[in-house]
Amino acid sequence: MNVRHATALLAAAMILAGCDKPDPKAAEAAQAAQKEQAAAAEAKNFDSAYAGQKWDMAAAYGEIVTSKYAGTPTAERIRAQYEEAQGKAKAAREQRRVESLWSYMSTPVKLAKGKDGIQLSASIYAKANVETDGSTPRPVQLIFRDHPDWGRSSYLVLQVGDFNCYGGCKLKVAVDGKTKTMAGSRPKTDEAIAMFVEDERALWRLLGGAKELSIEFPVKAGGTRTATFEVGGLKPEKMPGWK
Repeated sequence: MNVRHATALLAAAMILAGCDKPDPKAAEAAQAAQKEQAAAAEAKNFDSAYAGQKWDMAAAYGEIVTSKYAGTPTAERIRAQYEEAQGKAKAAREQRRVESLWSYMSTPVKLAKGKDGIQLSASIYAKANVETDGSTPRPVQLIFRDHPDWGRSSYLVLQVGDFNCYGGCKLKVAVDGKTKTMAGSRPKTDEAIAMFVEDERALWRLLGGAKELSIEFPVKAGGTRTATFEVGGLKPEKMPGWK
């Protein structure tokens, strides 16, 4: 074999070897198609959760699709709905949180004529403890009560200290920043450190659609204190007699 023939064979071999190399663009297209196929499969879970208004699940599935399969047509298709689901999931979590702040009780009671009855109550603690006796801040509770004999009432309860309201007092009541004055009174009883908000029906109505309630009240330790309550989770249907 002469040199010219060997050179020709080598050139032919190199051409054949070059034919075996994969096309980079074809490989990229195949990878993109595979990624889109996986994104579309995962998005079925998102679409189902979104259609069912299961916002927590939709947000979780949407996070997978938009992060793991970023750049795919499917990820772009669901992006706006995913962001909507995120917002609604956050709002739903917040609503569950504020609803959990309220406690409802249905308590059997003996009535004045010896009959049996049911007392209903809805109560909530202030979002921050309040110093009411010159020492350590303690919880303050707001209660709405419906008693078969005593009727309906709303009142604050302290754990320590006392209200300076035995002869009646004026309370500053603020609902979402809007303030009004309401009457208060401290009954002469040792059963609890309680002070009535006299117009319980008006106070109840103020809570409709409200997020935050603050009540400023006088204390025997001197001056006034303010208790603030996150009331947005109130369920009025739990107290059917209140309107």
